[in-house]
Amino acid sequence: MNKQNKNNFKAIDFFCGTGGMTYGMSQAGIDVLAGIDIDPNCRETYKINNPKPKFIETDVHKLSEKKLVKLTGIKKNDNSLVFICCSPCQYWTQINTIKKKSLKSKELLKEFQRFVSWFKPGYLVIENVPGLLKNKKEKILSEFLEFLENESYVFDHKIINANHYGVPQHRKRFLLIATRVSKSIQIPEGEYDENLILRNYIGVHNGFPAVEDGHKDKTEFMHSTASLSEKNKKRIRKTPKNGGIRLSWKDDPELQIDAYRGKDNIFKDVYGRMFWDKPAPTITTRFNSLSNGRFGHPEEPRAISLREGAILQSFPRTYVFKGPNEASITRQIGNAVPPELAKRIGYSIQKNHGNQKNGTK
Repeated sequence: MNKQNKNNFKAIDFFCGTGGMTYGMSQAGIDVLAGIDIDPNCRETYKINNPKPKFIETDVHKLSEKKLVKLTGIKKNDNSLVFICCSPCQYWTQINTIKKKSLKSKELLKEFQRFVSWFKPGYLVIENVPGLLKNKKEKILSEFLEFLENESYVFDHKIINANHYGVPQHRKRFLLIATRVSKSIQIPEGEYDENLILRNYIGVHNGFPAVEDGHKDKTEFMHSTASLSEKNKKRIRKTPKNGGIRLSWKDDPELQIDAYRGKDNIFKDVYGRMFWDKPAPTITTRFNSLSNGRFGHPEEPRAISLREGAILQSFPRTYVFKGPNEASITRQIGNAVPPELAKRIGYSIQKNHGNQKNGTK
């Protein structure tokens, strides 16, 4: 099915970040014309791996519709145009955050709506955290869906697990696909694949040399790991391999953490090791930190490396990440749309378009 530009599809990737969606859509044969993002730290990563699209570094609030025409050449009412929206999700995430700091991200869907209203592209894709759908107090999504109906778009939306779309991690996401070209559209069906487990992606047997915490890989393979404190080194060594959790050292007065004393049933995954024969947990923006989730390597005494996190996000080994520091790169990787998920979305859009042309559902 990977016939380049089979239907002459073109796309604009709003809030493109490090380029996971752009890369996956391009793999599906969709010509991504531009990625738009406010974060300058994403520019180099995006451009190295996606040399054809323009990287438009701007605050979308300040980008006019006419300026986007000038930069990309897109036109109104283009049936083969795809608009993609993977806006920052801090406001909608279920992880505890300070909402005041993320209020601006709450309104980004409205900014995306502004561009949809002007250009009326043939297809839309929205990917975000489940909280966008589950937060019933806010009307942002319901108002957007009403807007789509008024503009004669049909759509399908639901919470999906990226693990059922070729990604070796459990990653729940809100996904919406819409079109005004066809009478109906459906999110592609996910399927369970028993091979999408850690053992098949990382480890010495998959070309990841055993390294210690604090290892710095100066090559573009970037098998770098975060340094651990002396206490955390003792903790990870006392945590059983292949899925062990912090309860293994809860009775050690030196190693037990004050906040968890007598609270064995909360945050069990923190300081835990991953399982060889299960998908990874959700790769977050702090996936290289032992204290931020079940990010311990299944057998080595460390948290997973930058490249291991990228692999578990379904980025190819050749994807190059650039940033001012490791924290920036982990954010880029953790915030990204897994390219394999993006590719499958791209294929489903092509299939829908092909069915519409052939007069089938």
